[in-house]
Amino acid sequence: MPSESPSRTPSLPADRYLNRELSWLDFNARVLELAEDAELPLLERVKFLAIFASNLDEFFMVRIAGLKRRQTTGLSVRSADGLTIREQLDRITERTQALVARHAEVFNKDVAPLLEDAGIRIVHWSDLADDDARRLREYFRDQVFPVLTPLAVDPAHPFPYISGLSLNLAVSVRDPDTGAPRFARLKVPNNVPRFIPVGPTGQTATFLLLEDLISAHLPQLFPGLDVLDHHLFRVTRNADLEVEEDRDEDLLQALERELARRRFGPAVRLEVTDSMDPQILEVLVSELEIGPDDVVTVPGPLDLAALMALYDLDRPELKDEPFVPATHPRLSEGETPKSVFATLREGDVLVHHPYHSFATSVQRFIEQAAADPNVLAIKQTLYRTSGDSPIVNALIDAAEAGKQVVVLVEIKARFDEEANISWARRLEQAGCHVVYGLVGLKTHCKTALVVRREHGVLRRYCHIGTGNYNPKTARIYEDLGILTADPRVGADLTDLFNTLTGYSRQTNYRMLMVAPQGIRSGLLEKIRREARHAAEGRRSGIRFKLNSLVDERIIDALYEASAAGVPVELFIRGICALRPGVPGLSESIRVRSIVGRFLEHSRVMAFENDGDREWWIGSSDLMHRNLDRRVEVLLRVCDETARRQLAGMFDAAMASDVRSWQLGADGRWTRTGEVDYQAQRLAELHEHAG
Repeated sequence: MPSESPSRTPSLPADRYLNRELSWLDFNARVLELAEDAELPLLERVKFLAIFASNLDEFFMVRIAGLKRRQTTGLSVRSADGLTIREQLDRITERTQALVARHAEVFNKDVAPLLEDAGIRIVHWSDLADDDARRLREYFRDQVFPVLTPLAVDPAHPFPYISGLSLNLAVSVRDPDTGAPRFARLKVPNNVPRFIPVGPTGQTATFLLLEDLISAHLPQLFPGLDVLDHHLFRVTRNADLEVEEDRDEDLLQALERELARRRFGPAVRLEVTDSMDPQILEVLVSELEIGPDDVVTVPGPLDLAALMALYDLDRPELKDEPFVPATHPRLSEGETPKSVFATLREGDVLVHHPYHSFATSVQRFIEQAAADPNVLAIKQTLYRTSGDSPIVNALIDAAEAGKQVVVLVEIKARFDEEANISWARRLEQAGCHVVYGLVGLKTHCKTALVVRREHGVLRRYCHIGTGNYNPKTARIYEDLGILTADPRVGADLTDLFNTLTGYSRQTNYRMLMVAPQGIRSGLLEKIRREARHAAEGRRSGIRFKLNSLVDERIIDALYEASAAGVPVELFIRGICALRPGVPGLSESIRVRSIVGRFLEHSRVMAFENDGDREWWIGSSDLMHRNLDRRVEVLLRVCDETARRQLAGMFDAAMASDVRSWQLGADGRWTRTGEVDYQAQRLAELHEHAG
């Protein structure tokens, strides 16, 4: 496997990379800025508060856990920007604590009072009227008390296991006869609503937090003892799986074994309220075997990811205008759906989700294939999908109808492992040929191939996209996909599926670049070609749209292209380890991030190529894991209409007046612009559809 350490080019400065972990925290800070934005509808701000908290949970479970694991195992490899693991953790701790304090302040001092003004209140037990308190005492007795289990901590009762991301109460009690203090842990159940309605919910709604209800009834849990104090805390554990893949072992069994172990991963973060008793904190730190730097003090309620329950309230006036995706105009005639196959015989279709409906494009493609008696085979990759997946149901229908159905289910998709194992078994039971991917690699590409008999010959229809086959996320993630009957693409996907399901070692393709062999080398060649064109005075230019840019070899090539005079535009939602605008290094590079209503998720690469512009879309970000440890696909877009649409998307996103964040040479992101890019795109595509 290629090393993650970049080759040190003598002519390039040593400080040319930004730290990837700190850059991710900058991304989450941009999410937090949306929660702070008074121009957004109130419940949209609540949503971004919840997303910030959920993002930070995953960051600790995966990224911080990974750093700590490397530190524990004695790996002293420095990051690309030269920091040791200890230095990275120290900077992350400082930055995280500042962001958590800011997050809590936005909720406590800004959003919560505005919610109260809008009739949405979160009250304490002491605020309740007598009738409300009586009703909630009954609720506690009937719905909460039976599922609570106080666990004592003493010589006869060892410190209990604290599950990851659970809310817990540390309770101090005293024996009135002996005066001896006691300590107990009480888990706040996660199968009871966190926000308990105090009365009917409608235009006004009042809630009591579950932990507040439990705290008010602690004497019932410790009869005969004096309850002295209680404090809320929350533990985050390492949830990053390390599956030891062995060609002689069943991957499904290996993964199921690791999933059972995941819940027992070491603690990487302890969240406590700012009122936490120092002595109890000392006990928790000692028993959880973490350091003081792993403690995050929160001035307010813990786990604000739970605020998503408030966002679900039926208060449309406090949210964005309802959004209904439009059917791509080439896929319908008025209200009547067209045959996807007939449409694709006329030319490619570029779909842009969520603006274009996933249900009436990609999903309909698979559903029509499943129902069409002339379709002989469907081959598809599944990385993540939804709970009740119409895609999976269509594949099952196709198999039961006698079609050959091959599905590559990536069962190592992080946090979707159990769901994907369940899908895999359902598909197998229906008669689908299910493959779990390649040893040592995750299959992350988004591809579907349909083989159809037409007038005695076989024709292949394809979909290659940037997002998962998930109808739910397709309504909130921005993604692109090409539906095509181009025989070159069909031949490439046939070769790719033979590689994924058999022993083929195909590395050369007609219209695709495929990782781990081909994407980095292919992009490097194209970046260097642009540099040569610029040096020769020919037309040059590079445009990338990505979730993350981390790979040092790609970054160094972009620096060298900039030095040759190539204009480079980078539209990056999340992590960016490149420093733009540095004199003599990256003066012609501009980096922009757009974070908003839809999660910018598509990956697009464009090269000017002296006027013969190339456009590529696909599944791969420019990170080590994508380029070295995943099967990824980039498709060259040849359809002229699709190329114009991609150019228009980029022009709109990079316009000077668009609301976005600009990355400076010092690594700081600055918010600028007034025009909402996503609202603009929504209006344009709906107008075009009409």
